[in-house]
Amino acid sequence: MSAKHFINDPTLLVNSALQSLTLTNPSVALDAENKIVYKRPSHAPSQVSVISGGGSGHEPSFGAFVGSGLLAAAVAGTIFASPSAEQVRRAITSRVDTDKGVLVTVMNYTGDVLNFGMAVEKAKAAGLQVEMVVVGDDVGVGREKGGKVGRRGIAGTVLVHKIAGALAAMGRGLDDVYRVARLTANNLVSVGASLEHVHVPGRAPADPDSPENLRAGEVEIGMGIHNEAGSGRAAVELPQLVGTMLAQLLDQNDKDRAFLNVNSNEVVLLVNNLGGVSVLELGGITAEVVKQLGSWGIQPVRILSGTYMTSLNGLGFSISLLNVVNTDIGGPSMIELLDYPCEATGWSAPIQKTTWEAKNVTTREDTAGSDETIKPSDLKADPSAFTDVLASGLQAVIAVEPEVTRYDTVVGDGDCGIGLKRGAEAVLKHLKEKPATGDVVVDVAHIVTIVEKEMDGTSGALFAIFLNALVHSLRVLAPGDASPQVWAGALKQSCDALSKYTPARPGDRTLIDALYPFVEVLGKTGDLKKAAEASKKAADDTKGMAPSLGRAVYVGGSGFEQVPDPGAWGLASFFLGLAGIKPEEDGWEAI
Repeated sequence: MSAKHFINDPTLLVNSALQSLTLTNPSVALDAENKIVYKRPSHAPSQVSVISGGGSGHEPSFGAFVGSGLLAAAVAGTIFASPSAEQVRRAITSRVDTDKGVLVTVMNYTGDVLNFGMAVEKAKAAGLQVEMVVVGDDVGVGREKGGKVGRRGIAGTVLVHKIAGALAAMGRGLDDVYRVARLTANNLVSVGASLEHVHVPGRAPADPDSPENLRAGEVEIGMGIHNEAGSGRAAVELPQLVGTMLAQLLDQNDKDRAFLNVNSNEVVLLVNNLGGVSVLELGGITAEVVKQLGSWGIQPVRILSGTYMTSLNGLGFSISLLNVVNTDIGGPSMIELLDYPCEATGWSAPIQKTTWEAKNVTTREDTAGSDETIKPSDLKADPSAFTDVLASGLQAVIAVEPEVTRYDTVVGDGDCGIGLKRGAEAVLKHLKEKPATGDVVVDVAHIVTIVEKEMDGTSGALFAIFLNALVHSLRVLAPGDASPQVWAGALKQSCDALSKYTPARPGDRTLIDALYPFVEVLGKTGDLKKAAEASKKAADDTKGMAPSLGRAVYVGGSGFEQVPDPGAWGLASFFLGLAGIKPEEDGWEAI
């Protein structure tokens, strides 16, 4: 677990985070003393007020769900600890409208149930109309282990908030809002999983040798949102993990966990980030969950994926399924309530109802810009010689990959050699599968397509721009024979085109240092070997040259003094290969 935080004082952390909510949503205010985030008074019609809350550390739950169409107020405790009954009582009695009644929703944790429950009873004793719904959606702990405590509340709770908040915003009475909130809670199942426990700011770091820590590659299945244990640990890959989690949610033969028969024609899926999963990885997780739900015969009508209820920076996720049932209040439906607009910074569901219901599955499959669109130029070269010379250069790039990778490990991120090799191998494969035609414009254009597909990063973009410009320049010089002078002229025009998109020039320690001398000498002499040797010398000279552009600038250090620029070295190797110069000749491989 990571014990590093930007704010290590837990009191300052909670208070400043609550204050930030008033900065990002002008419609909410903060009672700092009681840690209550609430909607500011307005001239909007009075409605049922929905209140929730709990320990801090689960953001955006609960404070960031305060806003029009969602919660009227949220009460925060310290990190992972329930707010006091007095905090909750103040929220109910003095921070929200009470004339239409108040619904309190709380997750099933002992401290929360007792403190929120005490506040509710005090408010009722004072003559207010108040109802309370306790949400327990977690199936990570089964009936036998859960006992009288019952299921814990986790991320599915936010769906109760959204549905109840929307119904209240529509002007429905407390009885309806309470009934639908309870119905939603009774039709929810959730389960989480995490690769690590979390560290609470202000606490001593955990003993790294503690047997409670998860081992490398191990995941806690069913972990709660306060580091609580789940149903077990296992070293599994994502597909197996998701399969296990879905079985706990859906398998009716698991009598310890068959809390809900998800049998509706409409099911809502919520994939929730526990705080530390990258957006990229959460996308992969969501795709896996949806794919496996298909094997259960479930095609969700709504898919919510994002950060709704966290466990600080927990490296985990949870899956929630809402079994959509009839609300029995004469409408609206649960789906309509989920789609209802709200103005709360924590709620992330930007896709409109009409977009979901359109079920648009059309795609664009045209191949504009593909090989078929390339027009012949009648600029000729012997196809066999073209292939042999180009293959020699590409093979030289592949052979020099270990050196380029080693150099780039010193001054970059180590991927330059692999990228060049991948592109060279792809072009060689293309040459075998699609022999050269003898029209150099057509042949180079075919290669451009391969480079664009196979080479990424900065160098890939530079090569793609240069080669596209080369195709254009060769076409301008057509028809005729593709002599060295024609190639030199086209290469010079391509250098000019490339200069529009990059500030790199000779002396900046980039692949440009190897490119320009090759083009210049080829133009002056028409001699491929001399041009390649000039490129090699220029690449040699980049050793000790301080970088002006590229990753080497911010990698820093003195590595540039030890090795040449990797891109320049790889390109010079290509030119030497084109010229037929072998590594043993002139010792060009030795640095």
